[in-house]
Amino acid sequence: METFLIRALQLILSLSILVVLHEFGHFAFSRLFKVRVEKFYMFFNPKFSLIRAKKINGKWNVKFFASNIPANERMKLDSNGQPVMDGKNSVMEPVPLSEMSENDWRRYPETTEWGIGWVPLGGYCKISGMIDESMDKTQMAQPPKPWEYRSRTVWQRLPIIIGGVVVNFILALVIYAAVLFTWGKEYIPLQNAKYGLSYSKSMTDIGFQNGDKILKVDGQEVRTRADAIEKILIDFAKTVTVERGNQILDIKIPEGLTKKILAAGEANLIDIRYPFVVAEVMKGSPAEKAKLIPGDSVIGVNGKEMNIFQDISAELSASKNSLITVTYVRNGITENTEIQINEDGKLGVYMNPPTKYIQSEKEEYSFLKSIPAGIKMGVETLSSYIKQFKLVFTKEGAKSLGGFGSIGQLFPPVWDWQAFWMMTAFLSVILAFMNFLPIPGLDGGYVLFLLYEMITGRKPSDKFLEYAQSVGMILLLILLIYANGNDIFKAFFK
Repeated sequence: METFLIRALQLILSLSILVVLHEFGHFAFSRLFKVRVEKFYMFFNPKFSLIRAKKINGKWNVKFFASNIPANERMKLDSNGQPVMDGKNSVMEPVPLSEMSENDWRRYPETTEWGIGWVPLGGYCKISGMIDESMDKTQMAQPPKPWEYRSRTVWQRLPIIIGGVVVNFILALVIYAAVLFTWGKEYIPLQNAKYGLSYSKSMTDIGFQNGDKILKVDGQEVRTRADAIEKILIDFAKTVTVERGNQILDIKIPEGLTKKILAAGEANLIDIRYPFVVAEVMKGSPAEKAKLIPGDSVIGVNGKEMNIFQDISAELSASKNSLITVTYVRNGITENTEIQINEDGKLGVYMNPPTKYIQSEKEEYSFLKSIPAGIKMGVETLSSYIKQFKLVFTKEGAKSLGGFGSIGQLFPPVWDWQAFWMMTAFLSVILAFMNFLPIPGLDGGYVLFLLYEMITGRKPSDKFLEYAQSVGMILLLILLIYANGNDIFKAFFK
C-alpha cells in the first residue's frame, strides 16, 4: 500500500504540473492576442470546485467548495412568449448582463475565473469563442465578439492552439537540462556489468542466457542497456554479439520478436544483474517478520545457491504464499531463516541501486553545457518515442496499451526527486506528441482544420467543428476506457 501511495502521489503531482503548464501555454497566447479566457482550472470540477477565485473591480473574490455556476443562458422566446425550437430542442440565448445581480460572477466576463477542481487528473482552459470540450453552443450561436478566438486571424489562432504543445516540449528540455546540471548523468556501461545481464523469457527463448554480456548489436558497439533495448525492440536488429564465459557468440534475432515481447507484456527485456543486498525493510513485510535488517546479503533460497537480485526475485515469484528458507550473510556469518512469502511473491525490502556494486560512469554538466545537452536529450526522447509509436498500430501493441496504472508503475517505489523529474520530462514529451496528433478534440485536430483554412481560404463551419469535436471526444473516451481497462485486466487476470 505504501508503494502504491508513493507512486500515486508522484503520478498526480507530475500530471498536475504538466497539465497546468500545458493549459498555461494556451492561456498565454490567448492573452497575447487579447482573447478572453473565461476559466482556468487545475483538475476537473464536475458539480463543484474546491476553490474558485475571480478578480472583480480590482478585488479578489474567493469561494470554497462552491457549486458550479449554471450556464449563462436561457430559453429563447418568440414574440408570443413561446420557446423557439430547433427541431426537438429548445434554442438557448445568453442572459443579458444587466439582468444579473451585482454578486453574480457571470456579470464580469472580462476577467478569468481561476479554480481547483476535485478530480486530480487534468485541467482545462476555456477560451471565449472557441469550440472545445465545453460545447458551448449558445455562445457560438451569437455573432462573433471582438475579444473571441474566432474573431482572430488564422495566423493568430494557430499559436493559441499549439501553445500548450510548445510549452510541454520546452518544459521537457528545461527539466532535462536542470537534471543534468543538478545531478549529472550516471550510467553503467555494458562492459562494466561484471555480473552480466538478465533477460526476459522471450529473449532466453531465442538463445540468450542470464549472465551474457552484450558487446555489439548488428556489428556496432552499444554502450548502455537502453541503447541495446532500443536497437533490438525499435530498430529491429538482426544480430546481437554476446560474451558468455570465455566465448564470443552471435545470436540471431528472429522476425516478430518485438510483437512477441509486446504480446507477453514483458517490461524488463534486459536488466543489469547485481547482488541481493537489503537496503531497507518495509514495515509489516515478510522480511521484517523474519527479522531481516539492512545490510543482509541473500545468498540462497530453499537450498539453491543464488545471490543475484533477478534470480532471487524469480524464485520468490514462483513461491507465492509459501514458506521458504532464505540463506543470508550478516556481518560475515551465514544464517538461515524461514519466511512466509506473501501473495505478491516478494520479501518486502528495498534494494540498493546497481551502481553500489558495479562501476558506473558519471558525466557532470556546467550550467552552459547542460542547456545543449538537455535539448539533445529531449530531441532524442521525442525521436525514440515516435519510433515506438508505430507499434501501437499492431495487434500486440494495442493490447499493451496502458492507462494511469501503467503510467504510475513507471515511477519509482520510493520518492526520488531525480527519477521524478526525469519521468515528468518524459511524460511532458509524450503529452506534447500525443496532443499534436491530428485527432479532433486534441490540439492537433484544431491545427488540421487551421491548415485546411490556410490552404483553401475557407473556414470550416461551426456546425462541422461541433460534430468533429463530439466524434473526437467519443474516440478519446473510448481509448481512455480501453487503456485503463487493459490495466484492470492485467491486474486481475495476469
